[in-house]
Amino acid sequence: MQFILASSNDKKAEEFSNLFADNVLSIIPAAEKIEVVEDGHSYYENSLKKAQAYFEHFAVPTVSDDSGLNVEVLPNELGIHSARFGGDDLDFNQRMDLLLEKMSATENRKAHFTCVLCFYFSPRDIYFFEGRLDGHILKERSGSYGFGYDAIFSPLKHGSFMSLAELPDWKRLHSHRAQAANKAEVFFREMVCQSPRI
Repeated sequence: MQFILASSNDKKAEEFSNLFADNVLSIIPAAEKIEVVEDGHSYYENSLKKAQAYFEHFAVPTVSDDSGLNVEVLPNELGIHSARFGGDDLDFNQRMDLLLEKMSATENRKAHFTCVLCFYFSPRDIYFFEGRLDGHILKERSGSYGFGYDAIFSPLKHGSFMSLAELPDWKRLHSHRAQAANKAEVFFREMVCQSPRI
């Protein structure tokens, strides 16, 4: 099964290409960026909006990803707004610094990443898969791998105080995006196996 990725994020496209077994799912970047207004109220709504827009433009099966960082003490500031936190004119280093500043006076560092994948075959054939990674926000940036908020997020499951930006191999297997992708791969592998042979 081949899908185009509804994203202009080169690093995200590269990450997706490494998440799926080639004999089950093939993800290729879209030939051009489509402007999509992400005004949904949930990860599911926004992932659907992106997948639908790219499907209607390219007329081929599409996969979209809506992900974000959810911070317990700032419940309404990030989440689906993570990519725009602090304003459109900030880069992610500035967004991380702003978040660290806002959390400087709190000991509650609990946070989690969420990823919702939308696989869009047609308007009547749509599938969603969700992944979650629990952790906490560090007190300073650490590491040089990854993107987004990786350098200030330490995953609980790893059992250390290292950031995702210091754990590229671990992240590839255990991130919120990897978890959602694994659920999708299992589902579609079973679908292919159950398809009637002609």
